[in-house]
Amino acid sequence: MVEVLRIDPAHLKGRHISRAVEVLRAGGVIIYPTDTIYGLGCDITNKEAIERILALKGRSRRKPMSFVCADLEHVSQYAHVSNHAYRILKRYLPGPYTFVLPATRLTPRMLQTRQKTVGLRVPDHPVPIRLVRELGNPILSTSANLSSEEVLSDPDELRGTLGAGVDLMLECGKLPLMPSSVVSLLDDRVEILREGKGDLAALRREATG
Repeated sequence: MVEVLRIDPAHLKGRHISRAVEVLRAGGVIIYPTDTIYGLGCDITNKEAIERILALKGRSRRKPMSFVCADLEHVSQYAHVSNHAYRILKRYLPGPYTFVLPATRLTPRMLQTRQKTVGLRVPDHPVPIRLVRELGNPILSTSANLSSEEVLSDPDELRGTLGAGVDLMLECGKLPLMPSSVVSLLDDRVEILREGKGDLAALRREATG
């Protein structure tokens, strides 16, 4: 049975974060809250853990997954960030966006597209940021659901659907059913690839301005 730790994002208990990091360091898979939906996560340097998530979701390898960084400096380790892209990132992060950028060599190949791009997140939520900082590595960021099925926000449904395949769940009640907006910053162009949470009107102005 999956280990469940109930957390309050406004009053995080260090021992709960430390326990989740212990699981991640051991190659475990966790469910964790973000500023959008619940995510499935693991240490991105652990190939076996990534394979577990792919198998659990039934997700095609051809669909790369994004991951969470702690801040903009951290993002620049895993992606090539131009001056134009940096201005956009600084304006919208942390926030409910996944930004697509050219990957650096530090990004695992299985998390890159064929074009050697990568999706990166810096959520406006203390849990994933604390996890990444304490772990010392980014964590995978993919929705906690089976591929081609609806996103789940109810903790009981998450446990029933995915609980047998994960090691730990950080639970903080129901979350809104709205994923992050996916925005490409390739070639210094702003292109909205998926509409989700966030200020899309402002991003569209960035795209046309």
